[in-house]
Amino acid sequence: MKVSSGVDFVDVLLEGGYEDDVITTISGPPGAAKTNFCLLAMTSIKDKKILYVDTEGSFSFERFKQVCPNYEEVLNRTIFLTPTTYLEQKDAFEFLRNAVDEKFGLIIIDSIAALYRLEIGVSNDVQNVNRELGMHMAMLTEIARKKKIPVILTNQVYTDFGDREKTRSIGGDTMRYWSRAMLEINKQKGDLRKLTIIKHRSIKEGNFSIFRIIQTGLEEVKG
Repeated sequence: MKVSSGVDFVDVLLEGGYEDDVITTISGPPGAAKTNFCLLAMTSIKDKKILYVDTEGSFSFERFKQVCPNYEEVLNRTIFLTPTTYLEQKDAFEFLRNAVDEKFGLIIIDSIAALYRLEIGVSNDVQNVNRELGMHMAMLTEIARKKKIPVILTNQVYTDFGDREKTRSIGGDTMRYWSRAMLEINKQKGDLRKLTIIKHRSIKEGNFSIFRIIQTGLEEVKG
């Protein structure tokens, strides 16, 4: 089963939308439109609850009003968690573990890496932080598989110093191992962006769409 992304051209690229039993990670630089993908995914969930973990303060009420005509009804079904430290993020995951049931139709974490990256910068126990990230990803995978709830994560990228033309995702192999679908957004000339399939269980890697951000959402650019 798949859940609509809330965007027609993305659903075409993903052959129906996000898979409902896996983690889908959307990576890209700041301002690439990652949060827009989260907001638009919310518009496709009917009747069920949504859990939104906002670690960067990226959720915009005004932007959500622009992309979701029935925004009040959707927000009434949405639980927001807003951790500002890695310890609070760990608490959010404990809440998630205990609270999420079949009444939920979507889990969003925007982003998975912000507070993790901050903790890496100050912690003397990098190995333990990496292990906790793996535990969190494993827990999200278990929820997705057992309860058939799509999990959408956003992630940051950094430039590969060995090859300036390439980018790497924060969390490296841990993120790639647990994410069954990985999409990457890259900024193009002007206001254009490129959405590329980096990893997928059934769709060819490298398939892509070109799009721009518009007031009502996202718009594919042909040609």
